[in-house]
Amino acid sequence: MTIDSHQHFWIYDAERDAWINDQMTRIRQNFLPEDLFPILQTNGVDGCVAVQADQSEAETLFLLALAEKYSGFVKGVVGWVDLRAANLYEKLEYYSQYELLKGFRHVAQAEPDDFLSRPEVIKGIRQLTAFDFTYDILIYPTQLKAALHLVRELPQVDFVVDHLAKPYIKDQKINTWSNYMRQLAAQPHVLCKVSGMVTEADWQHWTQKDFYPYLDVLFESFGPERLMFGSDWPVCLVAAEYEQVIGLVRDYMTNVGFSASDRAKVFGENATRFYRLEE
Repeated sequence: MTIDSHQHFWIYDAERDAWINDQMTRIRQNFLPEDLFPILQTNGVDGCVAVQADQSEAETLFLLALAEKYSGFVKGVVGWVDLRAANLYEKLEYYSQYELLKGFRHVAQAEPDDFLSRPEVIKGIRQLTAFDFTYDILIYPTQLKAALHLVRELPQVDFVVDHLAKPYIKDQKINTWSNYMRQLAAQPHVLCKVSGMVTEADWQHWTQKDFYPYLDVLFESFGPERLMFGSDWPVCLVAAEYEQVIGLVRDYMTNVGFSASDRAKVFGENATRFYRLEE
């Protein structure tokens, strides 16, 4: 299967979705599975993983309901739960009944830089292993130090870094980011999503070559065995069409000379294994 490992659905709510600012008017609308399905078909993608955008358990249940209804191509859900809740174990036990729920994410990029290294957060993420849930790391480069501490503390948890940890592509800053990413990649239980790049670049004037130094670091450090493509649709639409986003990664792998086997890993096999998706 060709899998898009990272996209979102929402029924737009101006108050809840205040993060969608005045420069992002294109995505101030509803985005649902029926909107995505023809796009996936056009681009030869068989399935996707829906990832939380709102910090609520209502969001988790909303995505699960969509995944149940559209299980033919919505293969899994990454939801949200309060990782610091006193009754977290009971909550995880409840959610374990949902086969399409694969893992959890917290919008750590909106938290202080040390958030992921805090003892109460580490304690919560540790509990995911009891139910084979994964954890998506959503951070900015300034939070990479805390993320590195987290993954070193929890070698038993399956982690994936979202959006390359959002490097400063527009400003072409790479050194500090690349240093931490190589250290993260040295942890064998950490994967990375090749996603969210266009929104970290100059939205109107990016070129493919803007991304190549960052992709070089990813492929040299994680290798095709621990990378997975994600579109970040519909957020990507503020800077690029779906075809452009998937084309960036396909063209890079072709131009650098990766084999068909390696491309199959990045475009589906790794996500299928990591999230335990149904064939």
